[in-house]
Order: sequence, then C-alpha cells, then structure tokens
Amino acid sequence: MIGMAVLYVSAILAVIVSIPVLIFAIECIVGSLPSKPRPSRGITIRPPVAVLMAAHNESLEIAEALKSIKAQMREGDRLVVVADNCTDDTAEIARGIGAEVVERFDNERRAKGYAVDFGVSYLRQSPLPVMVIIDADCKLGEGALDRLVADAFAKQRPIQGRYVLFAPPGSGIHLAVAQFSFHLKNHVRLRGLTRLGLPCLLTGSGMAFPWALLEKVDLATGHLSEDTKLGLDLAKVGHSPTFCEDALIASLFPYTASGELSQRRRWEGGHLRMLRKSLRELLRPSTWMNGGYLTLVLDIAVPPLTLLFTIVTGLLIAGAALAMAGLGYFALFMAIADIALLLAALVATWYAHGRDVLPARNLFAIPRYAAAKFMLYPRMLWAGHPRFWIRTDRARRG
Repeated sequence: MIGMAVLYVSAILAVIVSIPVLIFAIECIVGSLPSKPRPSRGITIRPPVAVLMAAHNESLEIAEALKSIKAQMREGDRLVVVADNCTDDTAEIARGIGAEVVERFDNERRAKGYAVDFGVSYLRQSPLPVMVIIDADCKLGEGALDRLVADAFAKQRPIQGRYVLFAPPGSGIHLAVAQFSFHLKNHVRLRGLTRLGLPCLLTGSGMAFPWALLEKVDLATGHLSEDTKLGLDLAKVGHSPTFCEDALIASLFPYTASGELSQRRRWEGGHLRMLRKSLRELLRPSTWMNGGYLTLVLDIAVPPLTLLFTIVTGLLIAGAALAMAGLGYFALFMAIADIALLLAALVATWYAHGRDVLPARNLFAIPRYAAAKFMLYPRMLWAGHPRFWIRTDRARRG
C-alpha cells in the first residue's frame, strides 16, 4: 500500500516537473529555428512619444544613455528623467543634456516602480500617445525608438524591445556565460513565444505603452521584478505585451564582481518571488479563462535554468532509487527525458545564438557559473522583500 502511494506521488511529481521543462524547451527550440533575413523597417510616420527614465545615482552612465535617446527623438517628443533619491549629480547631468528633470525624495518608498509612477503622474499633465521606459544604463540600437512607438500605437498593446546585456571588453569567461544566459532569457525565449503567436513578459528596459493602458494598472510598487509584475497586471486586464525583436536596447554587465553579484541576486530573487506568485495564480479558475495571462503565468513558472536543472537532477536520483527498490521506472524515465530535452534546447540555442559569444572551447565554464548561481538560491528563497531601490554597482575597474 505504501509502495503504491509512493509510486503515484512520484509519477505526479515527475509530470509536474516536466511542464516547465517542456515550456522552456519549446521556447528555446522555436526561438532558435533559422529564419529568412528581414528587410529593415523604415518608420516614416509615428505619433509623439514621451521617453521616461527613472534614475538613482546614475551619474556614471546616464549621459551616454540620454544622448542615445536624443539622437532618435523627433519634433514633439519629450524626454523626462526622474532623479529618484539621488545624492550625486544625476539631475544636473540630465538637465545639461536637455532632458526634463523631476526630482523625487521619499525615504520610505524607494524603488524603480515608485519612480516610474512619479514620472507618469508628471506626464499626466500633458500626456502623449505613447510612453517608452528606458533604463539609465542603456543605449538604443538604430531605429529602436521609432519601432517601439510605431508598434505600440498600431497594436495598442505593450511592446517589449530586445533588451540584452553584453560583457564589457576584456571581461572573462564567466561574463561570456552570463551574456549567453541573458540572451537566452531575454531574446531567444521571447522570440520563440512570438513565433508561436503568444505574448511575452516585460523585461525591464525598452518597454513601450499606449498611454491609455497606463491608467489601468498600479505602477507604484517596490517589487524587485516590477517590470514582470507590470506585464502580468496588464495581461490580467486584457492587454498582454508582445515582443519587438527589431528594437535593440543594449547595456553592459557591471565591470566589478560585486556589481555583477548584486545584479544577479536582484534578478534571480525577483524571479523566484514571481514564481511563487505564478504557482498561486495557477490555482485560480480565472487564470485559465485568460489565455494571454495564462501564457505569462506559465512562463514565469519556469524556474531559473540552474534551479530547473537541479530539480530535474533530484528527480533523476529519486527515480533511480525507486527503480532499484522495485517501485517502477516512470519517474526515472521522465527525468531522463527531461534532461535530454533541456540539453537539446541548450545545444540548439547555443548553435544558433551563442557560438560567437561562447566558443566550444569555453563551454567548460558553464558548470562553474551554474554552481555559483546555485549557491545564491537558499538565501534568496527565504529572504525578506527589500524595501529600497537596489542599484547595481557600475564602477569601472581602475
């Protein structure tokens, strides 16, 4: 009797674990399929846009970011910087480049979401048809602003550009692996969803919104993954985001190890908190009645890749133990299939998108990178929610 109960429980767990594996593999494989080169889209007419940048002590990066945006602005566009609880000369630099600057000081509500909400309240006095959010450490690819604005206005949906991070010049193998991992998450998987005709999550920078949609959600949040939460909130009210691969928004990983570590903790910690929320949402009947919202909830339910591999490996060990005890082979076979599927998805992604960044001779660095990430999970799983803006250390090496 106990043996049958163990068999049934292991089978159910094996099926549950296979769901995020299947979602991840489909997104990666579809996103890595070859496609014909697309002609460059020239946007001749688009509505005016308000570009909003929330910045906290970004004096090292903000000038280049603002110049990148200014170069793509047209007559009637606005560039607004919210200097949020700044103790440096971020506001002065932004004014010198020609941005409208509003300063915000609030010792209790200190996070990007609150700064964005403050900027939207400022723009509400004379709103424009589309608003775009760009981070203070990002540069726009050629024509990116036009494409974001044109898509948001034409589709009347939130639009997420191709926001990617690159390793700084002269950085080591560790950041090459990080770059590949980030591109997989923010480009390849979103590309796969788009090819399947599905919506995507918002990823933080290069987000465009028809103005009317901003009135339907609460932007003032201190959540670590305020962008993901915003995409979910919009999908819940019927306005799922979609991906614009042609609009490139690029930034660099931090130069220092401490900066890269704090950035990784913020992203992974935010993802884990949203993952817990997504599991609760899957228990609500209303979630299954909203296709766009359900897609995003299932996408968030995919754990970070290192954690997903760890879970599947644990299932493999447990399945082998059950098989040796004569309690069936189902869990073992499912775990083997999951690992094979994950490896196939990663190989397909690496072959299509990662060979230049991470040559075959450097693949040995992946296990070490994964181990370093894994060590962060216990603390992030149980850590309290930060109540302040966690700014990435952008100092350059001397």
